[in-house]
Formats: sequence, structure tokens, C-alpha cells
Amino acid sequence: MQEQTLGLAHFWQAGDAVTKSVAYLLLVMSIISWYFILSKAWSAWRLRRGARAALEKFWAAKSLDEAIATLRADDKEGVFLPLAVKAHQAASFRPDASLAASVDRSELVTRSLRQAINQVASRLESGLTFLASVASTSPFIGLFGTVWGIYHALVNIAGAGQVMIDKVAGPVGEALIMTAAGLAVAIPAVLAYNAFTRVNRIALAELDGFAHDLQALVTTGSRVVAGHGDALRTGVVPAPALSPQRVGH
Repeated sequence: MQEQTLGLAHFWQAGDAVTKSVAYLLLVMSIISWYFILSKAWSAWRLRRGARAALEKFWAAKSLDEAIATLRADDKEGVFLPLAVKAHQAASFRPDASLAASVDRSELVTRSLRQAINQVASRLESGLTFLASVASTSPFIGLFGTVWGIYHALVNIAGAGQVMIDKVAGPVGEALIMTAAGLAVAIPAVLAYNAFTRVNRIALAELDGFAHDLQALVTTGSRVVAGHGDALRTGVVPAPALSPQRVGH
């Protein structure tokens, strides 16, 4: 009978508005964290699964238009496609009387690729700030619930005049549960943040290499990075041969 009385339902009923607010806050943080964890894990799996095949088909195409069409079909996460589209648009740009006319084509392509990389990076990193915030704050939120539970236990002891297990079991149970809840929310968020940060770092490195190849392709008409196979023939009129610049983000 005692075990049934001191169950989770008993601790919940014994809690006050502050304790329940902390529990609800941790629950909301956990739900949102798991939403980001599952959605980003699915995106990362699709990216790693289809990236290699998509790039192989891209470089096997006979024209840049055909290559972009293959990316539209195979790049499910839209990571490499924006770079190819931006590079093609920049290479096909015909200067007029605007300020853009004074910009070298190679520089225009580089700037377009850098902008595309920044946009893709922002999309890949969405949700990571929330996971980091949850990982760093939820243990302290749980600790606040722990302190509040201990405070209740001390108040009950003072009111009873002596230590009685039925007076302190509820508040102490609240304190332990809040500690466990804070850790249960924080640990998955920490692990997911570290894992997704590594996945994004690898993806951005691949994007950087792909952008470097694209910049060389649309400005010189061939790929200059060793080990990537034959150059892709395109219908784009090449700009004067310039040393391709490394595209950062």
C-alpha cells in the first residue's frame, strides 16, 4: 500500500504550481528537442544516402543544364542544387549598364557560390541553437525543481516538529524526479548537437569542394581538382582563364 501511495501520481498531486510549471517546461523542451533530433536525423540520413550518387550523376551529364536536372531529381535535401543553379545563373549573366557590369565574371560566380553556401549552411544548422540551449539549461531547470522540492521537505519537517517519512517523502521525491527529468532532457540534446555538428561540418566541406569545382567549370570550362575525373563539357562560354578561388562560407 505504501508503494502505491508514493508513486508518480502521488508526487504529481503533492506538487505545487512551481513544481508543475517546471515539469511542463521540461516536457515542452523535450518534445521540441526530439522533433529537431528526429527531423534532422532523417535529413542527415537522406543527405548521406543520396549525395554521392547525385554528384556522380551530375559530373556524368553531358551539359550543365542536364547536370542540374539530375540534381533536381536526386538531391532530395536540396544541398548541392542551389550551388549549381547559382553558378549557372552567374555564368550566364550578361552585363548591362548596372554596377554588376564592372564585376569580373569569376568574382561574380565566386560571390554567388559563397551566398548559396551560406544559405545552405543556415538551413543545415537550423535547430542546433535550440538543442544547444536545451542541453545547457535543462539541467539547471531540473536543479531549480530539486531545490524547490527540498525547500518543501524542510518546511514540512519544521511544521511537524520532527522528521517523519510521510512528511518528507513527497517533497524529496519531487526533488529527485526533477533532477532526473532535467538530465533526461539534456543528455539527448547534447548527443544530438554533437552528432549533427559533425555531420554539418562534413557536408559543408563537401559543399566547399563542389563549389570549387563549379567555379572552375563555369569560368575555365573544366574541372581543375585532381581525382574528380574528366571535365564536364558545357555550353557556357568560358571566361578568361583565371586561378579558381577557394569558396568559403
